[in-house]
Amino acid sequence: STEGGKQLEVIFSIFDDVLTAELFGELDHHQATGVREAIDREINEYDTKNLILDFSKVRYMDSSGIGLLIGRYRKISCFGGKVYCIHVDRQIKRMLYLSGVYRIIEILEN
Repeated sequence: STEGGKQLEVIFSIFDDVLTAELFGELDHHQATGVREAIDREINEYDTKNLILDFSKVRYMDSSGIGLLIGRYRKISCFGGKVYCIHVDRQIKRMLYLSGVYRIIEILEN
């Protein structure tokens, strides 16, 4: 656990060529590097083409989360894959629309 109890936990699951990363906690600049490294490690290890980021348990995201999403999009799109966000709350969804991320990363509703 990190200072202030703000550590972000990631649980991965794989089905066919799809990696799902279920995020728990706060996605801020303190957590983004570790999350990025963990996701990239899983993408490389399992040779996945598509990535689903599950935001159902994310309480907060700052602009470093946008950078994390764009970076994973660049990595996955090199292999012809796609990145999807699911269970995105209203506040984070607004940030994704204002930043333009929704144009490259599909935000799926329930």
